[in-house]
Amino acid sequence: MVLSVAVLALAGCQPLAVSVLGAAGGAALRYSFDGVTSRTFTASAPAVKEASLAALERMGITHDGTAPYEYGEIISARTENRTIEIELEPISPKATRVRVAAKNGGMLYDNATASEIVAQTERVLSSAASAGSGPTGASSF
Repeated sequence: MVLSVAVLALAGCQPLAVSVLGAAGGAALRYSFDGVTSRTFTASAPAVKEASLAALERMGITHDGTAPYEYGEIISARTENRTIEIELEPISPKATRVRVAAKNGGMLYDNATASEIVAQTERVLSSAASAGSGPTGASSF
């Protein structure tokens, strides 16, 4: 609706209106088709793996298994209508990159669920660092 008002306001400026529509459409496609969330944590790969598994459990998501891949490890999980992959890539002994993809059927991704998995992983790591227990190698953010 806001976009419609903006286009009407720009009726005399057709090139600008087309640019606005193109940018908005591109953002919507990026959100739907490549909805992958990434984050690097200042924590060891084993600590981030443990925190990621705890995040899945906290969210009620079924852990299907783990498997190695060229750069680290992939955690596979699912819900009734989502398939989830969490890539864990050690950057250094104290830094780990996490990439989460939550696919909701066909070609579309669920960026909100992927983002929440990353947020829950961060919470688990922060709690463990504050308590001085749980996932080892975590540091405060």
